Amino acid sequence: MSDAYGPLADVLDRLGELTGRPGRLPEVLDVAGLSHRTGIPVGVVVELLSGGRAPDACLAQRVRQRLDFIRETRRRPDGKRYSLDELARIAGTSRQWLSEWRKSGMPSLEHTDRLRRFFGLPAGFFTADEQEALHVALQPVLQSLEAEADPLLRLRQSGLNRLAARAPQMNARQLATLADLAEMIIASERAGSPAGAERAGA
Repeated sequence: MSDAYGPLADVLDRLGELTGRPGRLPEVLDVAGLSHRTGIPVGVVVELLSGGRAPDACLAQRVRQRLDFIRETRRRPDGKRYSLDELARIAGTSRQWLSEWRKSGMPSLEHTDRLRRFFGLPAGFFTADEQEALHVALQPVLQSLEAEADPLLRLRQSGLNRLAARAPQMNARQLATLADLAEMIIASERAGSPAGAERAGA
């Protein structure tokens, strides 16, 4: 892989280790979900996850493809597809201008940012290279799998290791109180979640 693919390759290697499926990530990852978040066609996501390359595309082609992707995958509350008029209003422009920059693939950053924020899309959705967009989308997946592989990782990252370092200075009662407090916090969080509420009502 070229340098442009380097960061993605590193993430794919780590995901391969964590899942036990090196070179076979499309079998274990949510390909459709990654496509939906990035605007990258499913086939290209599969190719990239398998260590391949995305088809060469200029910025104009990428912007146009991702605008079309939004129209195909995002729906109004009534389930219907957004019209060009509606997308133009969301973007803060006219249908004529929207059609024009859809053809040229060169919209203003202001208009694309309005669309991006309206649909809850990540920064750079319209302009990021496929490998860059997938690299960003895989970060939460990697963090989740890392946490599963090392349950204490989140505790260390949160700074609780500093608290643990003070344990030798605490007496048995203080340690027991600290443990009880942690259990109370976890129990209250579970009770406040929908699943916890269901269990409490059972």
